[in-house]
Amino acid sequence: QVQLVESGGGLVQAGGSLRLSCAASGRTFSTYAMGWFRQAPGKEREFVAAINWSVRGTLYADSVKGRFTISRDNAKTMVYLQMNSLKPEDTAVYYCGVAQSPKSYTLRSYRGYDYWGQGTQVTVSS
Repeated sequence: QVQLVESGGGLVQAGGSLRLSCAASGRTFSTYAMGWFRQAPGKEREFVAAINWSVRGTLYADSVKGRFTISRDNAKTMVYLQMNSLKPEDTAVYYCGVAQSPKSYTLRSYRGYDYWGQGTQVTVSS
């Protein structure tokens, strides 16, 4: 089992920045990748960014590329999401997920992950 706890969400004006953190505990030694997804009211959970744990490769959704940066701290088994130039359409609950092994689903799909955190709310006012 892996437990994930997100933090760092909040209310920010458009153009502002936030840094989300996700701390993993439990069976983290077999981490393959970690990622961030978000879900706005009435919408499906959508991919934001992912990072491969061994080769540091990163993936981003087109909507956040150039504005968001995903990074990790192996020693602490934490993943971060630096969000700059925030827009009202970035408003959502942000979830952290961990994949313990490669699957037939891409890391851009929520099906590619094994465990999820409870989420942290990000609200961007216009």
